[in-house]
Amino acid sequence: MQGNACSRIFVRYASSTRGPFRTPKPNFARVLNNPSAPHPSPSSAPSPAFPPAEPNTHYRVTLHRSAIGLPKQISRTLEALGLHKRMQTVFHEHSPDIAGKLLQVKELVQVANVPADAVRSARELREERRAVRGYDVVQRRPYGNGHLTLVQAVQEQRLASHRKEKARRLGETQTSTDPSITAT
Repeated sequence: MQGNACSRIFVRYASSTRGPFRTPKPNFARVLNNPSAPHPSPSSAPSPAFPPAEPNTHYRVTLHRSAIGLPKQISRTLEALGLHKRMQTVFHEHSPDIAGKLLQVKELVQVANVPADAVRSARELREERRAVRGYDVVQRRPYGNGHLTLVQAVQEQRLASHRKEKARRLGETQTSTDPSITAT
């Protein structure tokens, strides 16, 4: 009876993917040194259509999870990185101390390597996220905050177009009824 129970446990353990019975990882050295694999010659390689990319010199760090309920050291690390709110993004140059801080909070942040020309200030990031206005400010008022409300802007545009249309119609009727104008 005991042998039967042990074999069941062994079979269960052997069929799981967690034990020492995992499939072996491929040997990349053997794959790279395989002489039968075709290697492209340098002359047949296509020339790049674009200039070489700029090297990645900065980390783009975005806080995705809050540090509420976590030890003080983690929240202090986030403050040292300049992250205070969720979904806030900051940029840091590659350096060993920043890499160590990122490793301490790797479960809370999303990190990407970016080139120097992709670095943005907080104001530039805010402007990129800003929605496009669905209307144009037609006129500014001297009182209040200087802006027309959307309703006021639409009403004034309608009134102006109505006046133009009325003037155009009035001009047409005057020319058609004026006896001094003759058709040639």
